[in-house]
Amino acid sequence: MLEHLCECYFDLSVPILCPVLGSITPLFIPNSSIRPIRLIGLCVSLITFLYPPVPRIQFDPSTAKSQFVESLRWLPYENIHLYMGIDGLSLFFMILTTFLIPICISVGWSGMRSFGKEYITAFLIREFLMIAVSCMLDPLLFYVLSESVPIPMLKIKAAYQFFLYTLLGSVFMLLAILLILLQTGTTDLQILLTTEFSERRQILLWIAFFASFAVKVPMVPVHIWLPEAHVEAPTAGSVILAGILLKLGTYGFLRFSIPMFPEATLCFTPFIYTLSAIAIIYTSLTTLRQIDLKKIIAYSSVAHMNLVTIGMFSRAAAVRSPIL
Repeated sequence: MLEHLCECYFDLSVPILCPVLGSITPLFIPNSSIRPIRLIGLCVSLITFLYPPVPRIQFDPSTAKSQFVESLRWLPYENIHLYMGIDGLSLFFMILTTFLIPICISVGWSGMRSFGKEYITAFLIREFLMIAVSCMLDPLLFYVLSESVPIPMLKIKAAYQFFLYTLLGSVFMLLAILLILLQTGTTDLQILLTTEFSERRQILLWIAFFASFAVKVPMVPVHIWLPEAHVEAPTAGSVILAGILLKLGTYGFLRFSIPMFPEATLCFTPFIYTLSAIAIIYTSLTTLRQIDLKKIIAYSSVAHMNLVTIGMFSRAAAVRSPIL
C-alpha cells in the first residue's frame, strides 16, 4: 500500500529543485525579518530530508543498475544529455546530505543575525549542488557541479585556497572527459561503463581523474587547504565539510575511476597504498600536536579518509585479481 502511494508522486528532480526554490524565497524578504528567513530555510531543508525515504521504499537492492533514471537534453549535440539516477551508493549519499543540512541550519540558528539571508541561501544552494552531484550519471555534469560546490563557501579565505588547489587538477579532469567524448561520442555513464578503453588510454584518463579527486579526499600533499577551511569555517560549515564534502573525492573514485578504468586502477593500487599510508601516519602524528579542536578534526579527517581510500582500492584489487 505504501509502495503504491509513493509510486504515484515520486520524481527525482523534486529533492534537487526544492532547495533551489527555497534559496530564492529569502531574497524577497528584508534582512530585518530574520525569523521568517530562518523558518523558511529550516522548513525547506526538512521537506527535502523527508523526500529521500520515498525512493528508499521503492528501491530494488537486487540490482546494481541505476534506478529512477531521468534524461533531459541540455546541449545541442547528439548523445549529450542530463542523465540522473540513483543506486545504493548515491541514495545514501543523498540521505546523508539532506540529514545534515537541517542540523547545520539549526546549529547556526542563533548566529544568523547580520547575514541570515546569505547564510540560508548558501546552505540551500550547497544542498542542491551536493544532491545533484550524487544523482548525476554524466561525467561532464558531475565535473561542473562538483566544482561548483565550493562556490557558496567563498566568503572564507580557505575556500579560495581550495579553489586554487582544485583548479589544476580539475583542468586535467575536464580534458579527460572531452577526450572520452571524442572517442565514444557520449558522456552517458551507463554507456561508458560498458566501453572498453585501451590500457594506455586508461592510464592516461585515470591519472587525469586522480588529479581532481585527490584534492577532494584530500591526499598528501594536496591536503593543506583542509585545516585552514575547518578553522575559518563556522561550526555548521565544518559539519558539512567533514560530513559530506570530503566524501566527494572517494565518491568520484567509486563512481568513475574504479569502474571505468579497471586495468589502470589495478596498476596504480600500490601507488595509492603508499600515498595513503604516508597520509595516515603523517596526519595522525600531526593531530597529536594540535590544540585547536577544529584542526584536530581536520587532520584526523585526512587520516580516516585515506584509510577509506585504501579500503576502496583493496576491494577493487581483490575483484580484478585472478583467482589462483
